[in-house]
Amino acid sequence: MSIIARTETVTLGDGGRMDAHLVVPTAAAAPGLLLIQEIFGVNDYIRARARSLASLGYAVLCPDVFWRLERNVALAHDEAGLQAAFGYARRLDLAAAVSDLGHALGHLRTIPEVRAAGGGVGVIGFCLGGSLSWEVARRFDPACAVCYYGSGIAPESADEVPACPVLLHYGEDDPYIPGEQVEVVRAAVAGRRDVDLHVHPGAGHAFDNDSAHFHHPAARLAAWTLTVDFLQRLLPPVVSPAYQ
Repeated sequence: MSIIARTETVTLGDGGRMDAHLVVPTAAAAPGLLLIQEIFGVNDYIRARARSLASLGYAVLCPDVFWRLERNVALAHDEAGLQAAFGYARRLDLAAAVSDLGHALGHLRTIPEVRAAGGGVGVIGFCLGGSLSWEVARRFDPACAVCYYGSGIAPESADEVPACPVLLHYGEDDPYIPGEQVEVVRAAVAGRRDVDLHVHPGAGHAFDNDSAHFHHPAARLAAWTLTVDFLQRLLPPVVSPAYQ
């Protein structure tokens, strides 16, 4: 399936304007996915994942989460990039970021390709984006959410769980998310048949990222297979994808 890319401008509640990288299939209609970045910004890895999802038949919007700190951050996965990324993450106003992402989700619904597909939208995020996708799902009513190793996901009660179907991925050996924290999440979603939580054996943090040192090919493939199945059940593409 052929895809095209363009830059969208999201107007926010306080009058600010946030850039967002959009990738869409050439088909005239596609359901939308809000793809939320890691702490490294909208870099080559996130853009590659956006293309993967667009090739499955989705219009994928990648907002510039750090725009209030610095616009269009895109860091490499090296030591200098890691230290810079931690700096942005520490300074990020999470409440403002979630609000901005709510506006981005609303903007995604207005994109012509998404409107032509009926306006259905979901959210998916990795690392920082895994935590933020959970918060977006709690507040802004997407059709579904996929959260990869979000260290900020630790609900204390079931009423903090999003109302929509959710797929959660964790690495068994993640040094940033202890098993006890995963079990808190598991307990909170117990009884929710539309919430799936998977712990991938031998995987650490950022196991999906094939340019990061935590990359775990087997976990990446297993999780992506589950993710594609989940998305295509909950937010089916209008046109059958050329490949998966």
